[in-house]
Amino acid sequence: MSEQFEPSEPSESAKRAEAAERLRRAGWSEADVQREVTELEEKSATAARIFDLRRIIGGLFVVYGVIVTIAGITDSDAEIDKAQGININLWTGLAMLALGIFFLAWLKLRPAAPVTPTLPPEALGEKPPPGE
Repeated sequence: MSEQFEPSEPSESAKRAEAAERLRRAGWSEADVQREVTELEEKSATAARIFDLRRIIGGLFVVYGVIVTIAGITDSDAEIDKAQGININLWTGLAMLALGIFFLAWLKLRPAAPVTPTLPPEALGEKPPPGE
């Protein structure tokens, strides 16, 4: 029972080489293929930056923090007495604001790393490793 698991799908580099070969047979030059790949990678990197979870979480916490802080500032004495004398809306709103600002600052200070393209060995003029 010491059989090796053989994946049924081709590897990523084999898929990439196959797609490049199909484009070449369709009349695309190597420069056209590379330009198309570069454009798609730039679009992918832009989409990754736009939908970074830190931006979404930080933005939501800031918006809700502002709303809850305003509610805490406008609380009446009766509402504060219900919470045993603590203005819970104000403190919770300020904490939410701080957390949201933390996430947005983290996004600004450590942006998502751009995806570095990996070229197939054929594009570099090298022979592919055996088995691929």
